[in-house]
Amino acid sequence: MKKHKIKLGASKIIALGFLCIILIGSLLLMLPVSTRTGQITPFVDCLFTASSATCVTGLAVYDTFTHWSFFGQIVILSLIQIGGLGFMSIVTMISVIIGRNIGLGERKLIMESTASFGVGGIVGLVKRIVIRTLIAELCGAVLLAFKFCKEMGLIRGIYYSVFHAVSAFCNAGFDLMGRFLPSSSLSRYRTDVYVNVIIMLLIVVGGLGFIVWDDIIKNKWHFSKYQLHSKIVLVATGILIFLPAALFFVFEYNSAFAGETTGNKILMSFFSSITPRTAGFSTFDLNALSDSGSLLTVILMVVGGNSGSTAGGMKVTTLAVLLLALFAAAAKNKDTVVFKKKIDSETIRNASAIFVIYTNIVLIFTMVICAIESFDLKQVLFEVASAIGTVGLSLGITSQLCVASKMLISFLMFAGRLGGLTVIILFAEKSKPTLVTRPTGKVLIG
Repeated sequence: MKKHKIKLGASKIIALGFLCIILIGSLLLMLPVSTRTGQITPFVDCLFTASSATCVTGLAVYDTFTHWSFFGQIVILSLIQIGGLGFMSIVTMISVIIGRNIGLGERKLIMESTASFGVGGIVGLVKRIVIRTLIAELCGAVLLAFKFCKEMGLIRGIYYSVFHAVSAFCNAGFDLMGRFLPSSSLSRYRTDVYVNVIIMLLIVVGGLGFIVWDDIIKNKWHFSKYQLHSKIVLVATGILIFLPAALFFVFEYNSAFAGETTGNKILMSFFSSITPRTAGFSTFDLNALSDSGSLLTVILMVVGGNSGSTAGGMKVTTLAVLLLALFAAAAKNKDTVVFKKKIDSETIRNASAIFVIYTNIVLIFTMVICAIESFDLKQVLFEVASAIGTVGLSLGITSQLCVASKMLISFLMFAGRLGGLTVIILFAEKSKPTLVTRPTGKVLIG
């Protein structure tokens, strides 16, 4: 009898790896020791929480501090760290530590997991990713400790500093501020420049991407020597920080920011611009946002961070490539050129596919959940965009969702962490490419 060996593509292996981590996390969170009351949390809620932590989202059925015990919080923190680094990075580091040889197949998996350009030097890249991540989180924790230790004491202050530094750098959005007021996120520090700046820096650095870090460290301030990817990321990130911040300042001046000083409004504007790009922290009640501010937040959540980073969303580079292609088409240029380099047609095609995938996912899941739930369109759209963008911001409906909606949102967080294109590949992946060339036909568009 002939044995058929099952071959899994890279996308399927990565998806299964994340799924296994989520299931293990769910089972650990179901243990009585994971809750403060010692009671067993329903599996659906544990699955939701584990999905949110592993997919570095931050949507929560329960307040992290008031519901989960210290053990439960450590499980969540561990899932955030694994999800932020990517499970293949963790596997690689374990292999290096025990002296195991890493084959070509595994190197290809790591390349896809870290969104690298090639397998050459991939193990060294993973080592740098892990070391620099730990250094960045340690620096953030030390800086936050100066504030938190004064307020909470040495031991608790250090714990809170580490938890929030990891959560911010991994763009997760989980917090322990329920100690002061349940589900309040960072509203306690909405006017605290010190805490805001540290959290924002951790979010931005974590969301830049590992390839960009390498470029910056290697070439320092010589921008002209950077790879095209890094140049686009840095410029687009700058625009997506300052432009939305200016818009939030205008939109929310007499709305969500009413009653605050001009300085506080500027600070809250920048935080509102940075955190929707998959971090999930908030410094005020998001229900106070104007309709314009809410829509801008939804757009930022769907866009997300950068490829190969701890952030989710359809990615900044995707948006940048689409806009550059749009400008090229409007100018009737055959090629899409930026920084004296041409962007290849396959990249533009993939960017278009990702944009269509994310747009359709948001629209379809919003319609479905609206049909299931009694919440209004704004609340559901916000929740769906937050899930697919792995953000974690909510208008307060997460804990009120029914089982079916929780499962749908869990799937969205999972899909958002993998990436829209990867999810499609999971179902469309073929072992053999199609070799038939079809005749070209013309279609009118526009």
